[in-house]
Amino acid sequence: MSHPLLVDPAWLHERLGDPAIRILDVTTFLTQPEGDGYYDVESGRQAYEKAHIPGAVFADLLNDLADPDADTTFTALDSETFAARLGALGVGPGTHVVVYDQGPNIWATRLWWNLRYEGFDDVSVLNGGLPAWTKAGHEVKSGVESNEPAVFTANRRPELYADKDAVLAAIEDPGTRLVNSLDRPTFAGTRQTYARPGRIPSSTNVPFPELADPDGLFRGPDEVRGLFEEAGALDESKKVITYCGSGIAATGLAFQLALLGRSDVAIYDGSLTEWAADPALPLETD
Repeated sequence: MSHPLLVDPAWLHERLGDPAIRILDVTTFLTQPEGDGYYDVESGRQAYEKAHIPGAVFADLLNDLADPDADTTFTALDSETFAARLGALGVGPGTHVVVYDQGPNIWATRLWWNLRYEGFDDVSVLNGGLPAWTKAGHEVKSGVESNEPAVFTANRRPELYADKDAVLAAIEDPGTRLVNSLDRPTFAGTRQTYARPGRIPSSTNVPFPELADPDGLFRGPDEVRGLFEEAGALDESKKVITYCGSGIAATGLAFQLALLGRSDVAIYDGSLTEWAADPALPLETD
């Protein structure tokens, strides 16, 4: 059965209690200083325990679903560990995952990408997450919930992942388009969040904040198509690699591109946290 990539609160509310659905709350909090400087990140576990969609279990992107030994914060786990941890959350054959966060959708799209990277396609993102759910008047629960464990079998798709060597090669490759998902000042290099300011040479820019409306909902495909066309990301003759700071916002672009029909976008997982920390790697500014 084919499930929609994007669902709304009414769709999910009608299906609460469906034994095949696994609702995963992946709330994570990122606090960025007003000026230059790196951001702080915090697990949303306490927020989940305070209020979540009935039936939801918490999937901790920061502490459980990232490699603790990696140099960057949200580096994807190895397949075996990821499979074990998703299985423990009840995700396995015959299940349909609905993933959400408490804003701004990019945490949900991170797990959407990670599931697809490991070969699992039965996953939808709840548009607007918990804020949209509560705005629609639906109830929330407190405390901790769990699912019966399942057997998750990973079948990794390496084409959905890019490392720094692939990105370095892409700079001079006319068949690959690098798309930066950060805000315009960071892309221009006038704001410094990472070890060095700037963008990877040859990059174009689709700022992920411009993909959402004032209510935190994904803007419709027709509303954002022009941004992606201008960035060259809809040219199917070119491979697309998206990147950001830590491989999170980049998945928001990949998700929107999937809504536009491109499901082959790769994520540079280390992104600028890794890239800017290596002085041998090029960056450019306006």
